[in-house]
Amino acid sequence: MHELDVTTADGRTLRVLDAGPQDGAPVLVHNGTPNSRLLYGHDVERAEAQGVRMISYDRPGYGGSTRLAGRSVADCVIDVRAIAAALRIERLAVWGISGGGPHALACAALLEDLVPAVGVLGSIAPWGAEDLDYFDGMGELNVEDIELQLADKAAARAKTEVEREAMLQADAPGLTEQLSSLLSPVDAAVMSGELGEYLVDCIHSGLAPGADGWWDDGEAHLAQWGFDLRAIRTPVLLMHGRHDRFVPFAHGQWLAGQIPGVEAMLSDEDGHLTLTAHHLERLHAWLLERL
Repeated sequence: MHELDVTTADGRTLRVLDAGPQDGAPVLVHNGTPNSRLLYGHDVERAEAQGVRMISYDRPGYGGSTRLAGRSVADCVIDVRAIAAALRIERLAVWGISGGGPHALACAALLEDLVPAVGVLGSIAPWGAEDLDYFDGMGELNVEDIELQLADKAAARAKTEVEREAMLQADAPGLTEQLSSLLSPVDAAVMSGELGEYLVDCIHSGLAPGADGWWDDGEAHLAQWGFDLRAIRTPVLLMHGRHDRFVPFAHGQWLAGQIPGVEAMLSDEDGHLTLTAHHLERLHAWLLERL
């Protein structure tokens, strides 16, 4: 793995992680919320065995990337183009998980010339989506945070700062306790051990400079995303687990009904964290066939 800083056309810095064989098939990853560029070492090893070069970055306001206040989900395509140009990549696949899912979908909608295939894992759906009970099946922690952000911005921002401090002080068992209302039994099982340590490192790295990136992610998720899901023509593989308490199963079902030609894997066995733990090779194989 190696890191580099990429400068966007408007002068911002993006901290990028480039992992795997340089002659491998490039796949850009949008990590969840809160975000970091860090990748799970075991995932990188599995990807490398398939000939995949994994690329990730700190979204604006996280880690080493300059904040872009008021950013929309769609604004990520500017950053993806800048990263591809800096790495001299003409085509790259994309996948995103959880809060990174909408950003992957933005690439599917708005980067058809650059991105030939997209994977979406455990993604949130748009706030206010018709015929979707947004909170049904969601863990208490996420429900409380989102409801407060909708009702009282100042109080929500203050709570984000408190939660950031708690996460920065947490080790893996402590983080597991903080996320307890979001962890179904299948997710709790995979979070133990190395994955838990990775998630701690990922969160610490992303939140080290402050809570701006986390706050801006939440605001972007709850606002208009900046593109039409029904206009997507890029092939999309959507994965969602019925035992997901971070992002309820109904979100995946709703998204599957909106994206034209989507290939949906709606699993009765999976949760949220298990999607990459159990299905990363399948995801990468699907992307490689279209890259």
